[in-house]
Amino acid sequence: MNEIKAIEAAQMKEKVDEFKVGDTVRVHFKIVEGKTERIQVYEGLVIAIKNGKIGRTFTVRKNSYGVGVERVFPLHSPRVVRVEVVRKGRVRRAKLYYIRGKIGKAAKIKELIVRKADKTAKIEASEKKD
Repeated sequence: MNEIKAIEAAQMKEKVDEFKVGDTVRVHFKIVEGKTERIQVYEGLVIAIKNGKIGRTFTVRKNSYGVGVERVFPLHSPRVVRVEVVRKGRVRRAKLYYIRGKIGKAAKIKELIVRKADKTAKIEASEKKD
């Protein structure tokens, strides 16, 4: 059992990007075509995060030419280069599967607005830790 845990620990990424369900993210991932590798960007709304140590995945949904497209990314995969947050969303659910049935403006998520006073308090708290 210890051998399995050691292998999992070696394959997990040390630095994981911080994002939540409801955030609009831009996922940079590697695509291998024959001998060449390139990085492709996939931008959309995070509708679900499934937690499971090394098997942790997140689902990103976007509209492409009027058709909803979802893609599941493994978080600790070496193919996922980075995940950058475009905008934070304010949601009250853990899974946003109801977005699949919405069209147009109804499918939008409200933006999470953080007050400046809250930001400065967080920055000061993090500086005290260091």
